[in-house]
Amino acid sequence: MLVFVVVCVVMITIIWSSVKLLHTIWWRPKMIEKQLKKQGILGYPYRLMHGNTKEMTKLAMETNNSSTRSSMESPHDILPRLNPLLHNLATTHKKAFVVWYGTTPRVAIMEPKLIKEILLNKFGDFPKSDSSEPNSFTKLFGTGLASLEGHKWAKHRKIVNPAFHFDKLKQMLPAFSTCTKELIEKWEKLVNREGCCELDVSVEFLNLTGDVISRAAFGSNFEEGRLIFLLQKELGKLFIQSMRLNIDFSLLRFLPTKVNKRMRQIYGEVGGLVRGIMEKREKSIQTGNDDNDDLLSLLLKSNMNERQENQDSNAGMTTEDVIEECKMFYFAGQETTANLLTWSMIALSMHQDWQERAREEVLKIFGKNKPTFDDLNHLKIVNMILLEVLRLYPPTSLVRCTTKKTKLGDFYLPAGVQLFIPLHIVHRDPEQWGEDALEFNPERFAEGIAKASKDQVSYFPFGWGPRICIGQNFALLEAKLALSQILQHFSFELAPTYTHAPSAVITLQPQYGAQIILHKI
Repeated sequence: MLVFVVVCVVMITIIWSSVKLLHTIWWRPKMIEKQLKKQGILGYPYRLMHGNTKEMTKLAMETNNSSTRSSMESPHDILPRLNPLLHNLATTHKKAFVVWYGTTPRVAIMEPKLIKEILLNKFGDFPKSDSSEPNSFTKLFGTGLASLEGHKWAKHRKIVNPAFHFDKLKQMLPAFSTCTKELIEKWEKLVNREGCCELDVSVEFLNLTGDVISRAAFGSNFEEGRLIFLLQKELGKLFIQSMRLNIDFSLLRFLPTKVNKRMRQIYGEVGGLVRGIMEKREKSIQTGNDDNDDLLSLLLKSNMNERQENQDSNAGMTTEDVIEECKMFYFAGQETTANLLTWSMIALSMHQDWQERAREEVLKIFGKNKPTFDDLNHLKIVNMILLEVLRLYPPTSLVRCTTKKTKLGDFYLPAGVQLFIPLHIVHRDPEQWGEDALEFNPERFAEGIAKASKDQVSYFPFGWGPRICIGQNFALLEAKLALSQILQHFSFELAPTYTHAPSAVITLQPQYGAQIILHKI
């Protein structure tokens, strides 16, 4: 009798698991596909488990095999190479279309009024992620502001915001200057040997922005901060490896593989390092011996003020919360700013007229002197160039999701749909940007962002609305300082070894590096 019961339980479990699996990998995706199709949201048909990833991979391979070097006649028309499947669908469907990433439907939204509706929504209808999803490797990088929702996001935003006010950024400028000076001195030594030198500036800028964040975030604990940066860098490489290995529904991420174990080890090491620095700093603040103006001190003081104002020790962030915010700051800020500087040097190497205009402005405003905060705010042409680079080479695209049936414009989207706002497409829409949308023309930003396009919600490299990136002013100040000081000391051009091959990994990067030839001025 007992054996019979056990067999029945096993059979019921197997049948239930099979039905649940079938529901997940076939019935649910096909039902969502049918609902989207009725509303005119079309795309490639859903394929069992893989979705459209096979077509995506095939088209990408065909594109790369046919031409590894993008045409220099139209170098900024990068979408056909970046994602040919997305390019094909965007050419056919101007309003919206769907791409299946495994069993997940990702609806691309390109209409400005719908984008505005998503990004300005204050009711939580379009969260960044579904909290019901299982833990993923992305959470190893930090679960700060960028990934929070609701009340917790609002509380963190209130506490973190004071650390990014302009007056606080002004105090961080010496840390920015120190790191940039070290980079310039290093490059000058290399150039002086031969009169010019070739460098992969993408690697140089990753090191620069890592050092800047280490100094700006941890100040006197710079060396410990730099160790955190190196660990986060290793974690990023391992994460890319895991992405290439994992397919939908794979359990590889939960298995004790060498890569997985090292990723979790780094997670623990980074948390331990940040915790140690935090505890020392908290003691200094409490005893009145802290004179640091770095991000960590500003964050801790703001957190303490929040608790005191509410007379509640639970009102602020927990120790774990502060650790996660620091980790997220590294992950979000280091690579995106490095990429902005990399693409800026590539663009100015392609467009020497704009390089000369930018250099003339820099030398006119502060000559060969070290720029002040006010000097940098007077750089109109350099600012226009950075904005145009962010238009053509945004770090990534925006993704939101639906957790219930949700109305968007005339659409009724079922639960479990990801909403994808492809910046590389929207930033190149001729209806919004004019016939020269594929060209590098910083002049379009001469009167600011609001007048650069037909609808200002067509430009959002840092997001839009209440969830706009809190670190955008930090990133732009850092980029402005570094680029202006490079222009002070060097002229530069593309090396013959450079291949223009933008590639979307986690952020938009030059696939084969950014080889630039520097000349001392």
